[in-house]
Amino acid sequence: MDPRRLLTFRIVAHERSFSRAAEKLSLSQPSVSHQVAALETEIGLRLLDRGRGGLTLTPAGEVLLEHADHISWRLEIAEAQIGELARGHREQIRLGAFPTALSSFVPAAIGRLRAAHDVQVLVSEVTPGVLKAPLLSGEFDIAIAYQDTTEERREFEGCEQVDLLQETFLIGMPANHRLANETGPVPLLEFANDDWIMPSPDGFLAQACRDAGFEPRIVSITTDPIATRGLISREIGVGWVPSLLVEDLPKAVMRPVDGPMRRRDIFALLPPGSRHSHTDDVLKALTDTAAAFNANPCPRPPSHSC
Repeated sequence: MDPRRLLTFRIVAHERSFSRAAEKLSLSQPSVSHQVAALETEIGLRLLDRGRGGLTLTPAGEVLLEHADHISWRLEIAEAQIGELARGHREQIRLGAFPTALSSFVPAAIGRLRAAHDVQVLVSEVTPGVLKAPLLSGEFDIAIAYQDTTEERREFEGCEQVDLLQETFLIGMPANHRLANETGPVPLLEFANDDWIMPSPDGFLAQACRDAGFEPRIVSITTDPIATRGLISREIGVGWVPSLLVEDLPKAVMRPVDGPMRRRDIFALLPPGSRHSHTDDVLKALTDTAAAFNANPCPRPPSHSC
C-alpha cells in the first residue's frame, strides 16, 4: 500500500472534499482524485461514495481511515523527535583531520575555540586519500587535509579550500645517533645506511630518499605519530618528522635536511551546501592556531634545536 496515497486519502476523508483536500495539500484536484482512485484499485475496495450530499466513507474507508490517522500521528511524533535530535546534532560540529594534525594542531585549535565559544566539536581521524567521499556526503562540517607542495593541487568538487600553513619535514633520530651532535642541517645522503621508519614505502617521503641517491631501508611502516615517536626514541631507526610534531618527541633529536626540504600544504575544506552555524568560529580558531605554529615552527630547547 502506497503510504503517500494513504495519507492523501486521509485528508480527503477528513475534509469530505477533493477540492479542499487538494488546497490543503497544495496539489491539483485531479492529482488528489487520481491518488485516491489508485489506492482503491490497489486494495480492491471502494473507500468513498460520491453522492449529491458530498463524500461519505464506505465501511472499508472507515477502517482504513482509523489506520491512516494512527500512521499520521506516529509520523508527527517521529518528525518531532528527529527534529530534536537534528537540533542537538547541529550544536555539535564535526571535524575530520589526519593523524599528525590530531596530535598537535587540532587540539590547540579546539582549545582556542572553547575559550571563546560554547561549542562541542566531534573530531574524527580521516586521511586525505579517503576524505573525498565522506566530505561530499556530509559526514564532516569541516576537514583538515594536506598535500605535497611538489604536486599539482587537487581540487575537491564544490568544496571551499582555506589554506592554513605549510609544514616542513625534519629528520628525527635517537639521542645517541652518530649525527645527533651536528649543529646544522645534515645531508640526507648521510642517512643512507640507517634503518628507516616511514609512513609508506612509495610516498613522497620515501621518494625524497631516492631523489637523494639511496633506497631507504625501511624497517617499520606506520602513520601513527605515537608509534613513530616510540620507534625513534627506542633506537629502532630514523624517520621523517612533521614540524607539527616536534614538541611530541622529547627523546629524539631533530635536524633539518641540507638541501631541498620536503614540505606539504595544510588546508581546511568546507563541503558544498549550507554551513554549520559555528563553521566560521572553527575556521578562525584554525587560522589563528596556524599563525602561531607558523611563527614558532620548531619550539625546541637549544640542545634539540632545528
